[in-house]
Amino acid sequence: MNGFLNIDKPSGITSYDVIRRLKPCLPKIKLGHLGTLDPMASGVLPIAVGYATRLIGYISDNSKEYQAEMVLGGVSDTQDSTGQITHISSEEVSAVNISTVLAGMVGEIEQVPPMYSAVHHQGRRLYELARQGTEVEVKPRPVTVHYITLLDIARDYGHQTVKFMIGCSSGTYVRTICHDVGQQLGCGAYLSSLKRTRSGPFKLGETCQLESLISNPKEITARLLKPDYPLQGIPRVKLDEGRIWAVLNGSPVPWPGVKNHELYRIYDQNEELLAIARGQIAADKELLQPEKVLTRG
Repeated sequence: MNGFLNIDKPSGITSYDVIRRLKPCLPKIKLGHLGTLDPMASGVLPIAVGYATRLIGYISDNSKEYQAEMVLGGVSDTQDSTGQITHISSEEVSAVNISTVLAGMVGEIEQVPPMYSAVHHQGRRLYELARQGTEVEVKPRPVTVHYITLLDIARDYGHQTVKFMIGCSSGTYVRTICHDVGQQLGCGAYLSSLKRTRSGPFKLGETCQLESLISNPKEITARLLKPDYPLQGIPRVKLDEGRIWAVLNGSPVPWPGVKNHELYRIYDQNEELLAIARGQIAADKELLQPEKVLTRG
């Protein structure tokens, strides 16, 4: 069994918990997830199944989209509602100021990952150091925020809440966006809810429910997306039987018109994805050099 499951991760569990709960339904089959979601977050969590785990590195679209809600007037040591929250202000912030600051977050920005994150520092996760009370200097990282759409501003139990949609590059911390917005507004802010609505080509409207798959494992086969589902941007090549054996043994095969260093998806006559190859032009020869062979017959 090979392919991808588009899971709607419920809040309250880790991304690895999703794999752990699926494991009994898929014994002896390798599983891996694409892009970690914090326990409090819900939404799209693609799971690679079988040899699809070997294709993760070839997925070019790693952009994300989230629906988020933040609370104004306080700060959190984790930058979200799961941490220790310190009240700062009860004054209402105008919609104009909120919109202006959110708009200023769009584009290529430098973001300092939060201490409560899975980022590595000298071989250890930052959250491990944070739990020990150890503070370290975390270098800012470049991330890209493609857009932020303000959805709603409301008052909830005396707190002002802001809902928005955000499209961003992989590695962007939405809770840090909220924290930074609060700092610029001068009132403080923290993330209160987060749902991932898209991860690359995987969309929320096409997800399956974890509990449904666990209670009815036969549904997994029906909901399994093909291994090449997230690879549609890579050109495809269908080979005849004579060249297939060469590819399966890792040998280059001639193919006119290849572009040097470009990736190609290699298929047999039955439309089965066999390998990922890279174009190679040398000594006037145009070749497909297998880089990742997925099956051997």
